[in-house]
Amino acid sequence: MRVEIKVLGPLEVSVDGVSIVPTASKPSQLLAMLALNAGHVVTLAALTDEIWDYRPPRSGVPTLHTYILKLRRKLQDALSTVEGNVTSKDVLITRRAGYLLNLEPSDVDAVRYDRLSTAGRRAVNEGDHERASRTLGEALRLWRGPALSDVPTGPQLTIEAMRLEENRLGDLHLRIEADLRLGRHHQLLGELATLCARHPLLENFCAQHMVALYRSGRQSQALEAFRRLRSSMVDQLGVEPSPRVRQLHHGILTGQAVIDDPNFVFNR
Repeated sequence: MRVEIKVLGPLEVSVDGVSIVPTASKPSQLLAMLALNAGHVVTLAALTDEIWDYRPPRSGVPTLHTYILKLRRKLQDALSTVEGNVTSKDVLITRRAGYLLNLEPSDVDAVRYDRLSTAGRRAVNEGDHERASRTLGEALRLWRGPALSDVPTGPQLTIEAMRLEENRLGDLHLRIEADLRLGRHHQLLGELATLCARHPLLENFCAQHMVALYRSGRQSQALEAFRRLRSSMVDQLGVEPSPRVRQLHHGILTGQAVIDDPNFVFNR
């Protein structure tokens, strides 16, 4: 039985290529909760709190059982082509406290992402820039868009989606940092320009863009990138860029040779 669970983007859950994602919003939210906790029991309390935002109706538990029944029907349809005697109740198991999606955690793209992210960050700490770039790049390629982008999220899924997004941004910064250390500034220009446009208040991406531009012989554009960052921060937040970024700006303005050194990276 081949199972794929994807939450790093729109929700996709398939068994041997057959989707089991419901069209209705709350059952899909329930499936997302079970998918993100594959191999672990999710309690009835956690499920009702997620789906009804801590305010379940009196019929909440019976309604939840109805959603589970519908999920099992879709599962059974998908399992009809699988060899053996596997049934939907073998995959979506009832426990006294709640329900368990009886699948390998590694079937979930978010779990694989977390493992690759951990390995990539370890490579960063060990100074292995090539392995860091490769491993973090592999992790980031698992993303297809914002996590659970087509699923309504209650308190628990919202927190998990935020955690994943924060880790993605951190890993993206570290992967670019590794690439800068490997002298790949020319290849990074387009990616960094896009990131700065999408995240105009994130200093790290702007600083990396400034370094990449300067090393590519575009000093004036590096200074313009700083001007845009400063303007956005002052207008929207009422604050100046950090001393670290201002120091980098001064180094570019005065043409400090140290910024050309691949071992120079904007301090985190």
